[in-house]
Amino acid sequence: MALSLVVLAAGIGSRFGGGVKQLEPVGPHGELLMEYAVHDAIEAGFTRVVFVLRRDIERDFHEILGERLARACAAHGVEVRYVFQALDDLPSGFLLPEGRTKPWGTCQAVLAAAPALDGPFAVLNADDYYGKTALRLVASYLSADASDPRRCCLAGYRLGNTLSDNGTVTRGLCRVDDRGDLTGVEETYKIEKTAAGPVSGGRALDPQALVSMNLWGLTPSALSAIGAGFARFLASIPEKGLDPCRVEYVLPVAMDELIRAGEANVRVLETPDVWYGMTYREDLPDVRAAFREMHEAGTYGERLFDEMKEKE
Repeated sequence: MALSLVVLAAGIGSRFGGGVKQLEPVGPHGELLMEYAVHDAIEAGFTRVVFVLRRDIERDFHEILGERLARACAAHGVEVRYVFQALDDLPSGFLLPEGRTKPWGTCQAVLAAAPALDGPFAVLNADDYYGKTALRLVASYLSADASDPRRCCLAGYRLGNTLSDNGTVTRGLCRVDDRGDLTGVEETYKIEKTAAGPVSGGRALDPQALVSMNLWGLTPSALSAIGAGFARFLASIPEKGLDPCRVEYVLPVAMDELIRAGEANVRVLETPDVWYGMTYREDLPDVRAAFREMHEAGTYGERLFDEMKEKE
């Protein structure tokens, strides 16, 4: 049974200002953010990588990344699979609303990966950098004990390590009990980085607060429950008067529902890693500079994956 990494690469990235941000090079030799995620996952012990794509970026994905990533994974005995998130891939009894043009969110993306999964898995965004520690923690937790099908985890980042200098971000503020288990996620929008600290809608936030960056460790049981939740979400759209062309069902909301229903126990694994991402095109220079420094410091080799061969 493989320990899988699911890479969510189907997002449109509307705030990025055009182009497909998942395919923007950030490394000194043109590496993409998701290549670093795969590199770090292999080091952490993952043995399968599942990419969730849209059909309209499939060709670009393979031309820019697919072949070299497949070679790197094959060299380390890691399987690569591809699945596709489609607008009309909905539970039985539901039809695509007229005028809908965007995917249904991260839960639908994870559900698209279900046929490629046969055990515990981690899920992360293709346009975020999570760091080595976080992936090691998640892999260790998922591998330690498979006796409880509700046993999931979340990499918890300090809010101050996850902000953009170029605009507001959305983060899931975590509520954690004394045992380190997640009791809820408060999806918080328009968080702005200021000299006095992070602020959302005039509300000052603690920069040390733990937040979700969508790096989850999940089980097949959680996957099944998310599928049931997606159907309930779709059914609630007309009841709640929501816009069927804009609403999304996202992982923080779904996991919050599972925790409240007793269908998931989520351990928050605190990581000191600094997040890097490309919410805005203006983020690119800083992200590229950060990766150049990491390569120069030896965190990564001159060529990504080359230093892994030296360690074997």
